[in-house]
Amino acid sequence: MYPQLKLDNQVCFRLYTASRLITQAYRPLLDPLGITYPQYLVLMVLWEHGHQRVSDISKRLSLESNTITPLLQRMEKEGIVIRHKDPADSRQTLVSLTRKGAAMEERAKDIPACLTASMSGKDFCQADAESLVKQLDSIIKILKK
Repeated sequence: MYPQLKLDNQVCFRLYTASRLITQAYRPLLDPLGITYPQYLVLMVLWEHGHQRVSDISKRLSLESNTITPLLQRMEKEGIVIRHKDPADSRQTLVSLTRKGAAMEERAKDIPACLTASMSGKDFCQADAESLVKQLDSIIKILKK
């Protein structure tokens, strides 16, 4: 067996596992809102920036439009967002929060702290989180080139 092919030697496997487990940890926090983790990410973009083009949401979340479109369709069906043509460019679709989607921000405001609290005291502190964010930002920057 080649050592470079051992699963335990793969950085990508650790990142994949961590991503999956974090998404899983969010589930009980997002279930009361009736949303999934990818929907939560879309909402965070809209809460931060207001209405956005689909292409801008896709870019911000590093997702392809064929991934984001069905997600937005489900959110629209649930009454969380509304999609409409951009009056400045009819080729573009704008996504806006509905009252329901805007109201979810208040209900979601404690989710980051709840997740952090669930990890605290388990050999993971704020300094570890800050260091990890910097390392992940470096990896993302390298891979986006």
